[in-house]
Amino acid sequence: MVTPSAEARLRELALMLPPPPTPFGAYVEAVQIGPLLFLSGMLPVVGHVPSYVGLLGQDLSVAQGYDAARTACLSGLSAARAQLGSLDRIRTIAKLGVYIATTSDFREHPKVADGASELLLQLFGETRIPPRIVLGVSSVPLGMPIEIELVLEIEH
Repeated sequence: MVTPSAEARLRELALMLPPPPTPFGAYVEAVQIGPLLFLSGMLPVVGHVPSYVGLLGQDLSVAQGYDAARTACLSGLSAARAQLGSLDRIRTIAKLGVYIATTSDFREHPKVADGASELLLQLFGETRIPPRIVLGVSSVPLGMPIEIELVLEIEH
């Protein structure tokens, strides 16, 4: 059985990518080095407007954190598509980092990070699901709860 392309899966799942994110400071959203595309930290924003603000375990629930991770990942995919022209150029996801702003006693990091991981699984399939690192941090830029890091291997 042939795995559908990421672009075809987007259509099948009726997912719309947000507009490609633009920097909040002096940096670029993506840079390609050889076959790797490095994305800047992706936040849960649409058009520079935060979808969520606050800490997990204090202001936001696990479900809201899951959605924030998914939203940030969609922004990352939008940045990748803007750089590459198509998500179908992504050969594999080399790394997923999920940084979660939490209270010191929060323990549900994996459930929150699955918002990004499960989206990537849906779009790219089991053979391309990435390794990941999930960290709880005291803050993320602009008071948002999630920052996603993606490194992608691309087809030339």
